[in-house]
Amino acid sequence: MPTLLSRPTRVQAAGNKPKLIDEYIGRLNSNNEAVSIAHMRSPGSWQEPGQTPEFDEFTIVLQGVLRIEYRGGAMEVRTGQAVIAHKGEWVRYSTPEPEGAEYIAVCLPAFSMESVHRDEP
Repeated sequence: MPTLLSRPTRVQAAGNKPKLIDEYIGRLNSNNEAVSIAHMRSPGSWQEPGQTPEFDEFTIVLQGVLRIEYRGGAMEVRTGQAVIAHKGEWVRYSTPEPEGAEYIAVCLPAFSMESVHRDEP
């Protein structure tokens, strides 16, 4: 029988400004360690610490611009575009434009605080 998940779990976000993260599937909301799927809403000028995760992160931008810094450069992912951040590679996410960004993030395996390896402040 399929499993209905009635609502997401709101997750505390890292970064310099409040960001909304609603986990639909993952360790918290569905007790799933294989994958996490979250709906993100970041305000303008938001930035989180850099990270070197132990998971691949697949991101689809629904609205706005998501900036991703990586060793050797940076890219802007715009509405309707997607990006894959590969496990073991350093990345830092931000939303540089005033309207911020809305996006879906899928992590394989599921996101965890122990596997994200954020930079020290």
